[in-house]
Amino acid sequence: MECLIKDRHALLAFFDFPAEHWIHLRSSNPIESVFATVRHRTVRTKGSLSQQTAKLMVFKLIDAASKTWRRLKSTNQLPKVIAGVKFIDGIEVIPNTESHAA
Repeated sequence: MECLIKDRHALLAFFDFPAEHWIHLRSSNPIESVFATVRHRTVRTKGSLSQQTAKLMVFKLIDAASKTWRRLKSTNQLPKVIAGVKFIDGIEVIPNTESHAA
């Protein structure tokens, strides 16, 4: 319980992003999945590559893999995320700029 309480903010940071982006944030490790294909292929070739041909092979593998990547939904939300707009439970919080004069 102490561990959950200590890491509560990090665990719930998921909800500070637009709800449309949640499907993309649920991936367990997006960077690892990108390089899994590269690691699989380079291990098979063992030491038969020079440094230059290894870089070229890695580039071509990532280039080929990028054609099957899923596009980000609701890209219109990205400028808001970058600008620091607050989201609570996936919904944009619009600050109340009205001042109530008595």
